[in-house]
Amino acid sequence: MALPRSLTLRLALLTAAWVALGLTLAGWLVLSLTSEQLLRTFDGRLLNLLDAVAGAATLTPEGKPGVGTVRALSAPNFAQPLSGYYWQIAVPGAGSATSRSLWDARLPPFDVAAGSGPVITDIPGPREATLRLAQRAVVPEDGAQPLLVQVGVARDALDRDIRRLRLLVGGTFALLGLGLVGGVAGQVVWGLAPLRQARQALAEVRAGTRERLVAGSAPSELAPLLEEIDALVAQNRATVERARAHVGNLAHALKTPIAVQRTALETPQPDLATARAQGAAMERLVQHHLARARASALAGAAAAESAPLAVGEELARALRRLFAARGLEITVAGDAAARVRVDHQDLAEMLGNLLENACNWAQERVRLEVRRGPEGVAVSIADDGPGLTPEERERVLARGARLDEAAPGSGLGLAIVRDLAGLHGGSLALGEAPEGGLLARLLLPAR
Repeated sequence: MALPRSLTLRLALLTAAWVALGLTLAGWLVLSLTSEQLLRTFDGRLLNLLDAVAGAATLTPEGKPGVGTVRALSAPNFAQPLSGYYWQIAVPGAGSATSRSLWDARLPPFDVAAGSGPVITDIPGPREATLRLAQRAVVPEDGAQPLLVQVGVARDALDRDIRRLRLLVGGTFALLGLGLVGGVAGQVVWGLAPLRQARQALAEVRAGTRERLVAGSAPSELAPLLEEIDALVAQNRATVERARAHVGNLAHALKTPIAVQRTALETPQPDLATARAQGAAMERLVQHHLARARASALAGAAAAESAPLAVGEELARALRRLFAARGLEITVAGDAAARVRVDHQDLAEMLGNLLENACNWAQERVRLEVRRGPEGVAVSIADDGPGLTPEERERVLARGARLDEAAPGSGLGLAIVRDLAGLHGGSLALGEAPEGGLLARLLLPAR
C-alpha cells in the first residue's frame, strides 16, 4: 500500500495505529483484571451462602434431608419464589429438600465426578437465567449418607456490572485515543508550520520579492537547512554575476581589436598584417575568458591545492628571462609549506598577472613573499616603481581601467586577479611598498 505524500497525514495515521494498539491492549488488560475481581467477589459471597446452607443441613428421623432453623436461610431471597437465590439439599435415594424460591423447579443433580467440593460452575436456571452454582458434599457426624448441598445465585447482576464496566472502559479509552490522536495531529501541524513558512519564503525568493530566507527565527533543526539554501542562492547569484562580468570583460576587451581590425580592412589599401594580428589577439582574449569560465566551474573544488611559493619561483624564473635586458632583480621568499585551496592554473594566473604588472613598472627590484596567518595565506608582491595614489589604486581594480593608455594591454589583469581571488574565497588589496612602489597583497584560504 502506497504511503500518503503528506507528512502530517503519515504521522497522524502512524500515531493512530500505535495509540489504537496500545489502548486496546491496555483496555483488555483492565477489563480482564476487573472482571476477574468482580467474579472472585461474587464467588466469595456464593461460597458464604453455601457454607451457611451446609451448616444448616440436617436429616430427619426418617432419613430425609432438611434444614434447621438458621436465620440466614429464612431471608426473603430464599423465601421469595424465583428470586434468583436458590438452595437444594439431596440424599442419594432419599429425596431432596429445596428453598421456597425454587418453586416447582429443581437444580441439576449433584455432579459426583467433580469431587466433594466446593465446586463452582455456570448452569441454566429458572426463567432462562444463568446461575452461578456452588456445590459440596457434607458428611454428618453419625457417618450416615452424605448430604449433597447446592446453592445457586443468578448472575444477571454480575453480567450487567461487567457490561457496564466494558462500556465505561471502552468509551473512556476511545475518547482518550481520539484525544491523543487529535493532540498529536495538532502538534504535527504546529511543528511542521516552519516548513510551510520556509516553502512560502523560498517561493518569494524565486519570485524576486525577497532576497533571502529568514533562518534566524527558524527552529534549530531547520535553521541549518535554510542557511544552506541561502548559501546556494547566494552562490547562484554570484555565478550569474561572474557570468555577466565575463561577458562585460570580453566585450570590453574585444572592442578595441575589432575597431582596429575594421579600420585596417576598410582602408583603400587593407593592412592584412594588422588585421591578422588583431584576429590573433581576439582569439587569445576568447581563450582567456573560456579559461575564466572553466575556473568559475572548478571554484571551490575540495581537492584543489597549490603551493604559492613553488608557483612564484616557477613564474620568477620565466620573468627573469623575459626581463633579462632590464636586469630586474626578482626574489621569492617565504613559507614553502604553505598551501592554498586554489587550482594550480588559477594561482599561476593570479600571481603571473601581479608579477608581470610589477615587472612592467619596477625600476630594479620585485619581491614576492609568502606568509601564513590566522586569516589564510598572504602572498605579497612589491616593486620599487612609481607606485599609485590611493585614488588610483581604487581605479585600477575596475574592469578595463588603464592609467596609461599608451601602455600595452586591455586593463583587465588586476580586475581578473580580484575576481579570481573572490571566486576562491580570497581578496586582493593594493597598498604602498616599503620601497615606495606598489604593494599587491593577495589573501587566499589556507588548505
